[in-house]
Amino acid sequence: MNVTDRIALSLGLIIIAAAGADIAWNDASALLFLSMKFADMVEWSAFWR
Repeated sequence: MNVTDRIALSLGLIIIAAAGADIAWNDASALLFLSMKFADMVEWSAFWR
């Protein structure tokens, strides 16, 4: 499956729009939650390394 420039740009704009909406309407709580879960995943994967 090829990811064309159009698809990559569309996905990037959707992610940026979702992050902007979260910051505007939700005080970035979803971004904070996702970053905390990502940090937990990195710590977990470092343990199994």
